[in-house]
Amino acid sequence: MNLVTNPAYRWYEAAHWMLTPARVATQGMKVIFENPGNPLTGTAYGRTIAAACALFETTTRRYDKPAFRLATTRVDGQRAGVSERVVWDRPFGRVIAFDREIGRPEPQPKPPFGQVIAFDRALHRAKPQPKLLLVAPMSGHFATLLRGTVEAFLPSHQVFITDWADARMVPLSQGRFDLDDYIDYLISMFRALGPDLHVLAVCQGSVPVMAAIAAMEADNDPLTPRSMTLIAGPIDTRHSPTAVNRLAEKHGIAWFRRHCIAKVPPAYPGSRRDVYPGFMQLSGFMAMNIDRHLTAHCKMFEHLVDGDGDAAEKHRDFYDEYLAVMDLTAEFYLQTVEQVFLRHDLAKGEMIHRGTRVDLRAIRRCAIMVVEGEKDDITGIGQTRAALELTPNLPPEKKLYHLQKGVGHYGVFNGSRFRAEIVPRIAHFILKQQMSSSSESSLDPSRLTASLR
Repeated sequence: MNLVTNPAYRWYEAAHWMLTPARVATQGMKVIFENPGNPLTGTAYGRTIAAACALFETTTRRYDKPAFRLATTRVDGQRAGVSERVVWDRPFGRVIAFDREIGRPEPQPKPPFGQVIAFDRALHRAKPQPKLLLVAPMSGHFATLLRGTVEAFLPSHQVFITDWADARMVPLSQGRFDLDDYIDYLISMFRALGPDLHVLAVCQGSVPVMAAIAAMEADNDPLTPRSMTLIAGPIDTRHSPTAVNRLAEKHGIAWFRRHCIAKVPPAYPGSRRDVYPGFMQLSGFMAMNIDRHLTAHCKMFEHLVDGDGDAAEKHRDFYDEYLAVMDLTAEFYLQTVEQVFLRHDLAKGEMIHRGTRVDLRAIRRCAIMVVEGEKDDITGIGQTRAALELTPNLPPEKKLYHLQKGVGHYGVFNGSRFRAEIVPRIAHFILKQQMSSSSESSLDPSRLTASLR
């Protein structure tokens, strides 16, 4: 692939480097005006200066990959400790399992020297529940964007999540990663976590998940997932096109090759790799709702001046996640733009994976649930629902559609309405498929024989 890369990444890195002296000075100023020994600390003037410094720090610093920070959950009314474990690993992605241990004590402050805190060490694993793999979108943000999604399903499911790698951190020696590789990764994950796996894909992940499952169904693979839940995914962007869809159609793939691809600077392991930088994706998302983001930062400034630390902390928590971005390989990004947003290959039955056409009519066993948001300005209503129309050989009783009122793109997989209204419906859908598969398995002599070995 011959690409003409632009210098945006170099300018971005240079801007951060040039801001370093100002950041150091601002941090020093903030310390001075938050020092209890300063008579101006606590005054309106002092709080204003400290708030301005904090706002400058928030808007100019680098945001590293966040942690999930999920220490506990509740399973069957009992508190359970949560730990992370990598169960599948490749250069461009891995799968993290969230293990739950009932009886594990909550994290406690370190006791004073010599003092012993006793607790019950007789821990036991949570009883088996449906296995659910969350396929995080590879669209610029880290998998931790789905922290709330993971947290919502932990009490009732064995939760796994795809943790995609930041392309700038993957050396060139590890090779390419394109849309075909993404689908291969998913198939390998499904097989590693199967049988009786359920998959939930958010946004971008919906297209490759559907393609991977169609390929497994065509091969009659016994480890094909039992169900897939597609949330706000661009299955067919010809329905209710949004600003994102119109932008792609307006410019065409040549424009994206010329303006959106840059080389990773020398400071990173992936130096010289062609990527779509995460900061470009973030800039585009923020530009779509710039008034909302400006208002949020103004409110944060006001909260800091007024001494409302809780409200300011909520703002920081959101933007610590939202402003942490990752790079995508150029080949994956450009193929996604061209095949999903410009040519609509999957919806037209023209998508090719490793030389074989992806046939959605092959999906006959894997149940499908679709969730869309009424106010979604990224994935319009009907784009994900198309998955139900494109699978004519899947029985109607294995299909379910839910339109969530009053939520946008983010609210359809996170937030209070997601927890209260969407999660129970997905959980019921998964349980129904789980019970159905269990009944089928009990009648399958080969599976019964295998279980007795």
